[in-house]
Amino acid sequence: MKPKHPTTGARLRVVLGPGIALGPGKADLLEAIAETGSISAAGRQLKMSYRRAWLLVEELNGSFQSTLVAAGKGGAHGGGARLTDLGARVLKHFRSMERKTHKAIAADLGALTSYTRSQK
Repeated sequence: MKPKHPTTGARLRVVLGPGIALGPGKADLLEAIAETGSISAAGRQLKMSYRRAWLLVEELNGSFQSTLVAAGKGGAHGGGARLTDLGARVLKHFRSMERKTHKAIAADLGALTSYTRSQK
């Protein structure tokens, strides 16, 4: 399986206000929830505890004008979870910012990498 994040480069973390930040971990969680339809399955996919996944979802939901993740109650058939329209838009914008960042720093990153011992 291909690593989710490159071994070289920058990892974008966007601070949107006091105590409100969005980075690759939260974005990966949103993406995994969209893919799996479950907070617990998304957590497992990311090797994250169920509690940690839930805490991050609660933090995300409390940081925006409306919820990013809608979760149903569990039970015999499970509750499931999905990204709201806002959640999908937030994820889309963050991934766009990541792509733009990587493109903008590619030349400088290549130069810096060429100076490291691992490249000789």
